[in-house]
Amino acid sequence: MVIAFFDLDKTLLSLNSGMLWVRRELRQRHISRLQALRAGVWMARYQLGFATLEDALRKAITHLAGHSEADIRERTRAFYQEEVRGLYRSGARRMLEWHRARGDRLVLLTASSLYLAELAQQDLSLDAVLCNRFEVDARGMHTGRSEGALCFGAGKLEHARRYAEGHGIKLADSYFYTDSYSDLPVLLEVGHPVAVNPDHRLRREAQRRGWQVAEWGGPQASVDPVATAAS
Repeated sequence: MVIAFFDLDKTLLSLNSGMLWVRRELRQRHISRLQALRAGVWMARYQLGFATLEDALRKAITHLAGHSEADIRERTRAFYQEEVRGLYRSGARRMLEWHRARGDRLVLLTASSLYLAELAQQDLSLDAVLCNRFEVDARGMHTGRSEGALCFGAGKLEHARRYAEGHGIKLADSYFYTDSYSDLPVLLEVGHPVAVNPDHRLRREAQRRGWQVAEWGGPQASVDPVATAAS
């Protein structure tokens, strides 16, 4: 048995759910225009290679302080059903089924919140999710702190290693599918790194290292990645 790790945003999904969430929160007046603008600036700087999202993630988590977990979970459920569920790439679904048929473990490895990741897990029948989790106090309120290491960059590798070791599986035997250069720490450790619809930095790195580059298209696309992945 091996593990097939999958990133979520712009890998399994055709868009970034984080930015969709910011726009929705702005429309529903849960955040201010200034907060939405700051999130957009961070994303633009990251995509251009001028910033890391780790600091932005930490800042976003602090803003959860004092907010009800039940409320955030319910808002995330509505968001997923109304705006996210229809965004899975058709090529991604076929690749999930290819790994499932082989008996591989299907694991979501994402910087998204547990609230969104667990909905994806249910929808796609995944074996596990490794994601960002938030500390909640006895009253059911967020404290503004994360639980454990952030599941981003080098933190993703820490989560992946712990999961693989717990199941007696080597990362060298495993797959990882992602669009993002920030996931380089994990890509360098797995035996089967795959750059999916990669950002420009990851595309260059994948070409330099001879990694597979896959194009999974959009939700309505008919791309079939199985043949190249199996070779």
